Amino acid sequence: MFKKILIANRGEVALRVMRAARELGVKTVAVYSTEDKDTYPVSYADEAVCIGPAPANKSYLVMANIIAAAKNTGAEAIHPGYGFLAENAEFARACADNDLVFIGPSAECIERMGDKSTARETMKACGVPTVPGSDGCIDTAAEAKEFADRVDYPVLIKATAGGGGKGMREVHNPEDLESQYMAARAEAGAAFGNDGVYLEKLVLRPRHVEIQVLADDFGNNVALCERDCSVQRRHQKLIEEAPSPVLSDELRRSMSVAAAKAVRAVDYRNAGTVEFLLDESGKFYFMEMNTRVQVEHPVSEEITGTDIIKEQLRIASGEPMSCADRAPFKPFGHAMEFRINAEDPEHGFRPCPGTITKFVPPSGPGVRVECYVQSGTKISPYYDSLVAKLIVHGANREEALARGRRALDEFVIEGIQTTIPFHKRVLDNEVFCAGEATTDFIETQMGDLL
Repeated sequence: MFKKILIANRGEVALRVMRAARELGVKTVAVYSTEDKDTYPVSYADEAVCIGPAPANKSYLVMANIIAAAKNTGAEAIHPGYGFLAENAEFARACADNDLVFIGPSAECIERMGDKSTARETMKACGVPTVPGSDGCIDTAAEAKEFADRVDYPVLIKATAGGGGKGMREVHNPEDLESQYMAARAEAGAAFGNDGVYLEKLVLRPRHVEIQVLADDFGNNVALCERDCSVQRRHQKLIEEAPSPVLSDELRRSMSVAAAKAVRAVDYRNAGTVEFLLDESGKFYFMEMNTRVQVEHPVSEEITGTDIIKEQLRIASGEPMSCADRAPFKPFGHAMEFRINAEDPEHGFRPCPGTITKFVPPSGPGVRVECYVQSGTKISPYYDSLVAKLIVHGANREEALARGRRALDEFVIEGIQTTIPFHKRVLDNEVFCAGEATTDFIETQMGDLL
């Protein structure tokens, strides 16, 4: 096991990694921008290094500063968290070049699965179901039209790099194709420095179901069951639950087998997530692979009794994962995660940075809160709006729902607008409570919020 690691991130994920490391007896180094110098993760770490001013492109995205901080503090490895440089192959390669372990997959894996069109072709080749789509990137609007005419509308334009819904456009009518194609390329270029896009047949009213995987250097390759992430706005997840309320044991096995094929196809190591679209007939299709730990990893931990961050550290340090002898996993109980964002749901989920004047998280049986804030914490406009993650676990879905309602009622955050009222509305919605939410849930059930 490592003696000291650096966490190349901020906020709740930085604190999550630090806590796991401390339980394993591993020292931690925090990096921070001037904006974050007074945040809790910075004081929690054993050491802390300022890496630049507030803007991410001058601090958390500056590889050289992060590498230098690791070298100067004697860290042996770097955990990237999620976001920022977590899926940057160049950063993973820079770590290796400086004799630092990147706590994640190889640069080659990141590259191969990070380019979505390449990933799609890789999955087709190894027998993982994929949505009908273009062979590689589409270079002109004319090519896009030719593909759309062939598979019929609606189609989905997707950036080949990045994620989070950027560079993604649904096209339902031929007359909108050229403008949406150009808009997707422009947005992708601005967000990722790569304006490549490809096209897929749009699967209408799907569920978003993903498989959490772990793989080590000892031949262990496990699936930690699935997560249902169908409640989202603008392709950004808001609520996740595990297991999915619609998967049979047979379908769970089939999706896990497909995820294992994906892992073997790219010789994957560490934690990752294989994401699928599940259509109304029960067919599933590969969407993408996230080569990092996910925001929603706690729900998988709750239903499998596995600490995914600790397993990441074990695998990266050259040890076997500790949970392999419990595979294949079957979910026990039911877990839900509610993303508490500094956003105003009543006004299109617009960001609401500011200072938290009162922060009282819920507690009690089956309640877990992942956060980095307290009363007096400033939510910065420079970074992601995530304030906290509320995770609840119950013996079954009904108990998880009841526990979620109770915990949300207890959760007090004052001084800023948050998504807590939105989550309460969701838990009062008959479609969600029946386990029938699809990715158009907000549009069809809560259109007044858009």
